[in-house]
Amino acid sequence: MGVRFEPEPENHLAVITIDRPEARNAVNAEVAQGIEEAVDAIEADDRIWVGILTGVPPVFSAGGDLKEIGKGRVKTLHTKRGGFAGFVRRERRKPFIAAVDGYALAGGTELALACDLVVASRGSTFGIPEVKRAVVAGAGGLFRLGRRIPFAVAMEWALTGDAYPAERAAELGLVNELAESGKALEAARALAARITVNAPVAVQLSRQLMIEATHLVDEDEAWERNRAVVRAAGETEDFAEGMKAFVEKRDPVWSGR
Repeated sequence: MGVRFEPEPENHLAVITIDRPEARNAVNAEVAQGIEEAVDAIEADDRIWVGILTGVPPVFSAGGDLKEIGKGRVKTLHTKRGGFAGFVRRERRKPFIAAVDGYALAGGTELALACDLVVASRGSTFGIPEVKRAVVAGAGGLFRLGRRIPFAVAMEWALTGDAYPAERAAELGLVNELAESGKALEAARALAARITVNAPVAVQLSRQLMIEATHLVDEDEAWERNRAVVRAAGETEDFAEGMKAFVEKRDPVWSGR
């Protein structure tokens, strides 16, 4: 199915669900287009004040579909306005909550970082493991993560590619609220309800000022630098080896070239 969009105007919220459980909710062209269209619908509907982004458990999202990337179709995982998954670069007025129930790795963590708030079940896992496949994280994680958690810890995540439990992510400030297994969406709905009791325009303006005044580094420049290093990594022999090893289900053999 790709993406399910469930608006609940009576509750002033809408839920976007990545629905590719057979592919660990990895982002392909259908998912990217579906998320962008859902965000467009949320932004256009004055009855919807909060969006929730989630994935079919037990995975939030494994990030980009490596099979598509290995075939040279990386551009299909992006949209012109939204960037990766039609979401990470999408300008919007309304707050989004990530409801993470399971693995949120690579682009999955970057999708969570693109949301304003994160609710995660205790069994969830975060990480940006792209370096393990000779890839550079290209969906905002390398500059957004250090804004959400201590810089030295963000650097550890980026360089080791290791995965970290939701409890640790909560300790660091990446996760706003922990929920029991299978309850992340329920907890996200409860958090949305705490937001929607407030005046929607005031919420939108508060969100805007928080982003603009807290992160004064020019984001366009950050994206340009991000594109440059992703492009450089994609031209290496190790990039091809990482994709091949993934498809062949074996450990990669790095050449350093």
